[in-house]
Formats: sequence, C-alpha cells, structure tokens
Amino acid sequence: MQIWTGLGNPGAQYALHRHNVGFMALDTLAEVHGFSPWQKKFRGLIAEGRIGGQKILLLKPQTFMNDSGDAVQQALHFFKLDEGALTVFHDELDLAPMKVKVRVGGGLAGHNGLRSINAALGPDFRRVRIGIGHPGHKDRVTGYVLGNYAKSEMEPLSDLLAALASEADWLAKGDDARFMRDVAMRLHQD
Repeated sequence: MQIWTGLGNPGAQYALHRHNVGFMALDTLAEVHGFSPWQKKFRGLIAEGRIGGQKILLLKPQTFMNDSGDAVQQALHFFKLDEGALTVFHDELDLAPMKVKVRVGGGLAGHNGLRSINAALGPDFRRVRIGIGHPGHKDRVTGYVLGNYAKSEMEPLSDLLAALASEADWLAKGDDARFMRDVAMRLHQD
C-alpha cells in the first residue's frame, strides 16, 4: 500500500491558490481512477483506490499547510508504513510553471508543508514537485503562492493535472523517470 498526500489548505477560499495544487492533483487522480468518495480520517480527507495495480490511499490533510505532518504521520502509523510508502504532491517555486519533477528527499525550500512532514517523519519520502514558478522577487512570494491561478493558467493547469493522472501508473510502479518523461511528452515539453 502507498499513501499519496496532496498539500494545500482546506476551504473553498483557498481552492484555486497555487499553494493548493497538491489538493488539485489528488482530486484529479481520484476522479480519473475511480477512487472511493472522500471521507474524514486522520485529520484529513481520504479516498481509496488502485493505480497501476497498487493500492493507494489519497490523503488531503485538513490541518492547514503548517501542520500537514500530523495527518500524514497518523495515516502511516495506522497502516504500519514508513516514509518509503509516502508520496507528497506539492507546489514548487523553484520549478517553471507546469513542469513536474520527482525525487526522494531533498531540501525544504521554505515550504511549510514539507517542513511539517519532514519534522514528523524525516526527509526520505518521495516528492512530486509541481512547478508554479517564482514571481521574481522574494517580497512577492507570499502573495503569489497564496494567490489564485490566473485565468490564462487554467487550461495549462487542467492539462497538467490530466497528464499527472494519465501517467500515474508509472508513479505507482516506482518508475519516476518514466512518469516525468511521459508527463512532459503529453504536455509537449522538452
């Protein structure tokens, strides 16, 4: 079993924030792959299903970003899993918009959701980094990250989320390189 966590903040007012792209990715995965309806558990919302023959629990912590690690830790503990079974989908400032990179471990780059999970579990979990780009100056970061996607970004965002869901079998099988390559090909990226 794997636990795939999307990072975001709960509530309709945050739904289209760049910081909530992890929630958006999980919503798309659940819809495309026919997961169970969302239900409350582990201080979050969960949905269960299968991708690529693997049993997957989708988890959207409802603790706000800064305390995401608590919900993740509860879920892993309940299923007696370690951080090797965890994949976290999150926004990434240091990656161009609509680009996707996957890696295990790494720095936190000021991301409070990652910081919370890292504090609860350590750094050795897989991350699906979804690029949102940088606004250009550090003084503009907070407003940019906590701002809605622009109307002009909605179609590329929808295409990206669909590509993530379409190629998720590779991620479930642990073939991160093939997942990244096929998502990029689907989006006609280099």
